[in-house]
Amino acid sequence: MKFGIHYYRIIALTHYLCTLAIILFSMIALQLSTILTEVKGSTLIITINRPEALNALNSQVITDLDAAIDHLIQSPELRGAVITGAGEKSFVAGADIAEVNGLEEGQALAYGRRGQAVLEKIERGGKPVVAAIGGFALGGGCELAMACTLRIASVKARFGQPEVKIGLIAGYGGTQRLPRRIGITKATELLLTGEMINAEEALSLGLVNHLCEHGEQVAKSLELLEKIYANSPLAVTLTLDAIRQGVLNPATGFEIEAQNFARAAESYDGKEGTKAFMEKRKAEFKGE
Repeated sequence: MKFGIHYYRIIALTHYLCTLAIILFSMIALQLSTILTEVKGSTLIITINRPEALNALNSQVITDLDAAIDHLIQSPELRGAVITGAGEKSFVAGADIAEVNGLEEGQALAYGRRGQAVLEKIERGGKPVVAAIGGFALGGGCELAMACTLRIASVKARFGQPEVKIGLIAGYGGTQRLPRRIGITKATELLLTGEMINAEEALSLGLVNHLCEHGEQVAKSLELLEKIYANSPLAVTLTLDAIRQGVLNPATGFEIEAQNFARAAESYDGKEGTKAFMEKRKAEFKGE
């Protein structure tokens, strides 16, 4: 009898040590160069950490974000995530314009598809992800926020898809998700004018779920997730799947967007617009 008790204790201890080793390994493996991660309870907090560039998305951020979302999906102890941006000014202020401007012929299509794939993984991952938005959520930042399950914004948040102002179009799902989030009429206006809207208008349009005081967006996101965690994990996952499946197949729209983003990025106007942006001058577009 004593041998049996000791045997089961050894098995339990071995299981505990293996579990601890897996957790520690995953924490080490998740040391990313452009993203900070922290676990609070059952939530993975993902902070895009490029405040000097207003957390602009470049290829490394996309790669790191992909790894963080994989970690979320594959970790049974994690039930959801919060995505936010470092610093006081910005959630994510768009794509890295210098990187887009440097794309050679044929590269822009892969660039757009890569970003689309990572954002779609957030949407399809089966776990709720809340965007905690303080400051600018422009271009790729707005697209990232829209790919999340829910959005909490500070009163200082600003939203927009300004790509047309520099000769580009939204390339990470913006032309597909914005109409689904706020309706085609207003979405078309914002996509064609490139104008920003403030937090109050974003709330009234249904682009965000709740507003909060600046600096409280992560805490409010965690509170919202705790309400979700009180429910059946399976039911939450199945609900998310049903919502996603209920939307008409966006694959065609995403492919058209990727093709058109590539055309825009490789065009004269795309090169001129991004170059003018970096040189802080007015672009001279030719429509070609």
